[in-house]
Amino acid sequence: MTRKQRRFGLIAGSLAVLGAAVGLILYALTDSIVFFHSPTEVEEKNIKPGTRLRVGGLVSPGTVVKGEKLSVQFEVTDGNKAITVAYTGILPDLFREGQGVVAEGVLEQPGRFYADSVLAKHDENYMPREVADALKKQGYWKDDYDKKPQVPMAGVTGAAQ
Repeated sequence: MTRKQRRFGLIAGSLAVLGAAVGLILYALTDSIVFFHSPTEVEEKNIKPGTRLRVGGLVSPGTVVKGEKLSVQFEVTDGNKAITVAYTGILPDLFREGQGVVAEGVLEQPGRFYADSVLAKHDENYMPREVADALKKQGYWKDDYDKKPQVPMAGVTGAAQ
């Protein structure tokens, strides 16, 4: 074997090993690369208690119960199933019933989730794409969620309004 052939073989072998390693890593992370799980997905996937994850959906109206020392309990729903979330801390200013939310924490038992952080949508025209997709999948999507108000473009002649 010539020196050039050995070098080519070494480079080709290294690329093959690197490709296999990347493929195995991506395969191992396919279930972990999720921004959040809907309550229905949590139940369907039989996620074990003690598992750390994110749960997202809408805060069910009438379920927010504030307790002592910043503790709060509420339900997150995707329109099909609901999961009870317990949280201790300061809630985001935009947190309210009927709004989109993502809670990160640990599943204590089926149907009960302890959150250590709660994220609320940041303005009235925004809903995280993942929350919107999960709501569409569950059939709980309202057509006016994705409609944005038309803002006229100042200083542009002939702009469509």
